[in-house]
Amino acid sequence: MSDISAIAATPRDRAGKGAARATRRAGLVPGVIYGGKQTPLCIALDPRVVWAELKKPGFTTRLLDIDLGASGKHRCLARDVQFHPVTDQPIHVDFMRVSSDMVVHVKVPVHCINQDKSPGIKRGGVLNIEHHEIEVACAPDAIPGEFVVDLTGLDIGNAVHLSHLALPAGVKPYHLAEEATVVSIAPPTVARAEGEAAAG
Repeated sequence: MSDISAIAATPRDRAGKGAARATRRAGLVPGVIYGGKQTPLCIALDPRVVWAELKKPGFTTRLLDIDLGASGKHRCLARDVQFHPVTDQPIHVDFMRVSSDMVVHVKVPVHCINQDKSPGIKRGGVLNIEHHEIEVACAPDAIPGEFVVDLTGLDIGNAVHLSHLALPAGVKPYHLAEEATVVSIAPPTVARAEGEAAAG
C-alpha cells in the first residue's frame, strides 16, 4: 500500500473558467473533488503544496487526505493535473473521492533495480522496458506504490513477465495478460546492426 499524504485546501464558492482564472490570479491552483455519489467541490490549493506532492513518487497512486477545514476531510486520488503550456506550472487538479469498498483502476509505475548485477547488461545488452506502468484494479487501500523488477541474473534474451511479479493480495492486472513481457534484455544494438549489414 502506498503512503497517505495529508494536504490542506480551501473551498471555492464558484465553478467555471472565470472563477478558476480568479483563483490563479490570487496565486492559488484551482481544483475539484468529485465522485463518491456526492456533489463536486471546487477547491483552491497552495501551489507549493501541489509541487511538493508532484515531486513525490506516484502522485496518481497515493491516497490523499484533503483537509478543507470546517468543510471536512476527503480521501481522494489525484486523477488529472493540467499544466500551463509555457511555464509548466500546474493550473488545475482533479481529485476523485474514494472509499474502502470501491475498486479503482490505477497505473502503477515499474521500477528496475540491480542493473549492475545483470550479466546481459554487463555484456552490452540493452534493457527494454515494455511497460513503464501497469494498470491494476484494486481497493484504494491496496494500491501498490510501485512494481519492482529485479534484474539480478538476467542475461541477453531473458525477459520478466507479468506473472513473475509479486502482486499484492486483491490487486489484479487490468487489460494485461500474465504472459505479457514487462522488461527484457536485448542483444547489443551495435552487434545487431552489424549482423543486419552483413545479411544485406
